Amino acid sequence: MPTPAPVNISDAESHVMEILWRAPGPIVAEQVVVALHESQHWQSATVKTLLNRLLKKGAIAAEKDGRRFLYCAVLPREAWLARESESLVQRLFGGRIAPLVAHFGSQRKLSQADIQELRKVIDELDDGK
Repeated sequence: MPTPAPVNISDAESHVMEILWRAPGPIVAEQVVVALHESQHWQSATVKTLLNRLLKKGAIAAEKDGRRFLYCAVLPREAWLARESESLVQRLFGGRIAPLVAHFGSQRKLSQADIQELRKVIDELDDGK
């Protein structure tokens, strides 16, 4: 059986996906509109357009519930995040992680907590965990 094609999600669509990923279960479009209104100021029609795009891409599913639809994510957040992360590292840093970390370290001051967390990650990788 062939592997399904990766789903490309736009920045706008990713905002909708984040709401669906955080939802405890299927939700109606109006709940997505309310959740996004403060940060995005999108109208209901915009959110419904984004939901329809995500449906066509197979990233979400919809189930009829009376006169409305209930939406839920089909694409796991972890799978999307892994693909997006890999794409970024490949595109900008030739697939290498060290230049990525060096770039962020040179562009912004890393806190001691960030540095400790990076050391922990490296130690765990060294230990094969």
